[in-house]
Amino acid sequence: MHSGRLIIFAAVLGTIGLTSCAPEAREASTSRFSRQSFGRTDTGEQVELYTLTNSKGVTAAITNYGGILVSLKVPDRAGQLADVVLGFDTLDGYLKGHPYFGAIIGRYGNRIAKARFTLNGVEYRLAPNEGENSLHGGIKGFDKAVWTAKEIDGGKALELSYLSKDGEEGFPGNLAVKVTYSLNDENELKIDYTATTDKDTVVNLTNHSYFNLAGQGEGDVLDHVVTINADRFTPVDSKLIPTGELRSVAGTPFDFRTPHRIGERINDRDEQLILGRGYDHNFVLNRTGEGLALAARVVEPKTGRVMEVLTTEPGMQFYTGNFLDSITGKGGKVYKQRYGFCLETQHFPDSPNKPEFPSVVLKPGQEYRSTTIYRFSVE
Repeated sequence: MHSGRLIIFAAVLGTIGLTSCAPEAREASTSRFSRQSFGRTDTGEQVELYTLTNSKGVTAAITNYGGILVSLKVPDRAGQLADVVLGFDTLDGYLKGHPYFGAIIGRYGNRIAKARFTLNGVEYRLAPNEGENSLHGGIKGFDKAVWTAKEIDGGKALELSYLSKDGEEGFPGNLAVKVTYSLNDENELKIDYTATTDKDTVVNLTNHSYFNLAGQGEGDVLDHVVTINADRFTPVDSKLIPTGELRSVAGTPFDFRTPHRIGERINDRDEQLILGRGYDHNFVLNRTGEGLALAARVVEPKTGRVMEVLTTEPGMQFYTGNFLDSITGKGGKVYKQRYGFCLETQHFPDSPNKPEFPSVVLKPGQEYRSTTIYRFSVE
């Protein structure tokens, strides 16, 4: 689904908390970091579930299978906790196939047209897994890898590492990837991505969490109020591949520069909304220079829960769960169409075939670096 001066939207930040959906850990190395078994893959690989806890009792649970964010519980304005990410209670749910709930996406997040691109005069053919296109890294992307996990920073962070070998899913170069989840005492869940390669390649990493700030499984997200810091977006063709145009959001249902309900315009007879069955588009973020910038702010009015997304990336895919189709998730909750939304920070889709887009090429001796923060509060 995939680098500034901090741009501030009006926000009321408060104290929040998260708790893991996991049962009490059988092993614990510190009060801030715990580990427990999460099952085995079909090939017998052991998978773990790790829980980060900050000084306020805020927790986030991540598995090293796909680097998936399994659980994130955030209080409403009355202090009542609810899990705000879609997913499954057990590893088996993820092994059976799912729409990338909570996963690390790579080697290339989002779509590459016709599952091919040319780099240095060589055409690379990828694994098509969405019609003729390559989506989210192919048939076995990073979301299906078992990552090596390590506690770091005194239990404040989980470091996941993975070596994507030359030729994996058709991509060139041995790519050494590290993804670090950290949780600070300001209630920010931070994801840092780094990668190096021994051969010219393309890289676009992201996280594919589906959020519902009313609580996972608690109905659709159409009343969530969204602000996106973007003057332009990348319109798509019938295959959901960007046309190459950077189109102004002004006068369109894609103008979220001021707050709008997700459902306010999602069913408009707009060609782009019809093609995506709702919002499934990359927004060109407004930013000056490098560093973290505020990309989006989402408010769930009934509960008062607020999520802000800050990133070093130039783009963000806003997806409204248009293809969710009665998936039974955590606690037996059924996820239907538009029961979750994604804000996938990224470089633009199909950038390997669009030289006018920001480059996604990584060369030997360079380091890919990307950071995204999900910051929670109430109002």
